Amino acid sequence: MIHHVQIACPPGSEERLRAFYVGVLGLAEKPKPPALAPRGGCWFAGHGIELHLGVEDDFRPARKAHPGLLWPDLDALAARLSEAGHPVRWAADGEVPGLRRFHTEDPHGNRLEFLAPIQDLRDHEPGVTQSRRS
Repeated sequence: MIHHVQIACPPGSEERLRAFYVGVLGLAEKPKPPALAPRGGCWFAGHGIELHLGVEDDFRPARKAHPGLLWPDLDALAARLSEAGHPVRWAADGEVPGLRRFHTEDPHGNRLEFLAPIQDLRDHEPGVTQSRRS
């Protein structure tokens, strides 16, 4: 099992991180231990995941490397992300058998993938266009 995933962020970006990870994704902020708090960044948890956003002085967003996060309601999350102005790029049906998924970016351009198992594979056969992509 994985305890957490570390994602880099620029210095002084904690408020933007909170607005996205708490305000849009709906995760809870987790207090950093006192010994680590002066380093900056934020920790978030929810839906069985824990993300640590750590400050890098020479920050560059991760545009290829990314966490793949299982999520309970992809359509609701995709709608919240779109409403907040974040891109939602759905993967082609059947690209990864048994999973629906999309990619987005956090406020600093870090790539994030959200996935959910397909409950009824007949409703998500390759080549079938879903209304969620309209």
